[in-house]
Amino acid sequence: MRSLMFASATLLGMSAAIALAQAPAGLDPATGARPGHEPGVGVSLPLSNNASNMTPNDTRSVIAPTLPPSAAGPNATPQDYLRAARASLAAGQTGATQQSLEMAETRALDRAVPVDQTDDPGTNRLIATIRNARDALAAGDTQHTMQMIDQALSS
Repeated sequence: MRSLMFASATLLGMSAAIALAQAPAGLDPATGARPGHEPGVGVSLPLSNNASNMTPNDTRSVIAPTLPPSAAGPNATPQDYLRAARASLAAGQTGATQQSLEMAETRALDRAVPVDQTDDPGTNRLIATIRNARDALAAGDTQHTMQMIDQALSS
């Protein structure tokens, strides 16, 4: 019995050591946050200036990197975000383009709907066009992304 308890304790200790070895040093084990960082507040790691994690084809990690903020600011309209996305894409800043497109889509989704229809993005043409732009960006097709942004701006 004593040897069974000893073996169990040893196995448990080894499992804990392996689990701790997988997490980078200094992270809060409960939240995974680096020391001094409150999850959901401020900038978090990893950071990236490149578009990624938009579709399964361009996802390289389960942790989506923090993208640069949109030049349009936090309270902009969908059109403002689309103009910022266009400018970022023209400058080759795909991360800022992704952030602006995601914000444009979010703002375009802001609407009043019945409670039982909140999971339906609707058939709004602007939303569909922004989604097409995001898909083109995920595929690395900047020319088609620019065309979709221009189409969204004209709608």
